[in-house]
Amino acid sequence: VVAFPFEDIYIDRRHILHTLTKREQKIVFYFALLTASLGIGGIRAIVCPLSAYNLEDCGPKELLSFFNWFYWLINLNSAVVFVSISYIQQSVARNLGFLIPFVSVLMAMITIHMVRGEMIYKPKTDSSLLTTFGVIASALKTCCVRYRYFSGGVANWLDHAKENYGGQYSETQVENTKSLARLFPLFAFQILYRTCIMQIPSGYYLQTMNSNLNFSGFVLPVAAMNVISIVPLLILVPILECINSCLFSSKDTGHSPTIYIVVGQLSAALSMMVAGFSEIHRKHFPQVEQTLSEEVLLVSSMPCFHLAPQYILLGVAEALVTPSCKFLTFKIRGISMHFLTLFNGAGCFMGAFFVQTAHAGTQGNWFPHLLHEGKLERFFFFLASLMMVNTLGFWTIAHRYNNLNQEYTNEFRGSLPEEKLLKHEKAIKHYDSVLESSPILSPMEKT
Repeated sequence: VVAFPFEDIYIDRRHILHTLTKREQKIVFYFALLTASLGIGGIRAIVCPLSAYNLEDCGPKELLSFFNWFYWLINLNSAVVFVSISYIQQSVARNLGFLIPFVSVLMAMITIHMVRGEMIYKPKTDSSLLTTFGVIASALKTCCVRYRYFSGGVANWLDHAKENYGGQYSETQVENTKSLARLFPLFAFQILYRTCIMQIPSGYYLQTMNSNLNFSGFVLPVAAMNVISIVPLLILVPILECINSCLFSSKDTGHSPTIYIVVGQLSAALSMMVAGFSEIHRKHFPQVEQTLSEEVLLVSSMPCFHLAPQYILLGVAEALVTPSCKFLTFKIRGISMHFLTLFNGAGCFMGAFFVQTAHAGTQGNWFPHLLHEGKLERFFFFLASLMMVNTLGFWTIAHRYNNLNQEYTNEFRGSLPEEKLLKHEKAIKHYDSVLESSPILSPMEKT
């Protein structure tokens, strides 16, 4: 709603709903962007884990299937939005494009309020954000003290936070933090990948806007090209599910999710490479005039569908990487999925940093205001090379996450004294029951 006043809105020539200056409109619009980003961050960090908490007792294959279909439904909704709302905003009424999301979000809030009793989930207190940072701080403090005054070490530096080693946190809390720390390399290698994905609303958007959008006399919305990146995901997810159902039994997990991540990141690197060659190819076409949102622009006469391969490759990457990352992250539970969202946001900031650095460092040559006067392809080739290095780096550590859930369960449960005590009590009860039910032993022997 705050983003609504792009320009003066007239009821008629004499009555104007608002007369904000351009500066005031910019302030209002950027405030709207801030509130939208806060809302999106909260939704992404909560909705997916909330939907998956009921599947904690399911096997790896069922969990991976859930995340595949969950992400499939999200992108099906996105495809409808990009086709319908983008067309309305570009060709019918710009302000109506803001009014539709407002009404839909308002209806969603009303619906959630009506069923809020069934959507309450209380997470474990051992996995809170404050507990995680507290364990790290306590481990660092105790580690420094022991290094200064005592000799000897522990298997992991986080063990210094345990009560047995002079810390103030239980073994359960420390083991949860250790499991989360194992995921940090996985999160770090997602930053550059997310930077490549963010080229769709930035670099790819500029390429599409400067290409010929006329299709049989109909001007396609620029955002409609996003649908091309969504189609591979809508096709791949059912195919992958069929393959896993046919080739693997219910006890098998199928291929390791890390394989999907490596292949997906390679697809993202290839997309950046194809985007660079597409930019070179686009400049070979003569320029024509094109009207977008009542503005006449000089664009390349190359049809925008020539850019489809780079969108498709990024769609394939998303279909393979995102569900697999969420699956690996959810197996640790706790606040790990929130950290994944945080690192994905860091990838967006990294993309903005690269764009600004490329524009300033090359004086507008790598990321120009007018694409036909610059070398945007060099920026794509630069991202492609970085993404290849990123993929190789992740491939070298991918073996750590092949059997993450089994290792976590075995190591965690085997290290808990409560678990050992429970097993010991069960053994005693079992032994007592055998003694009481045995007809061979005499009363004196039982005593």
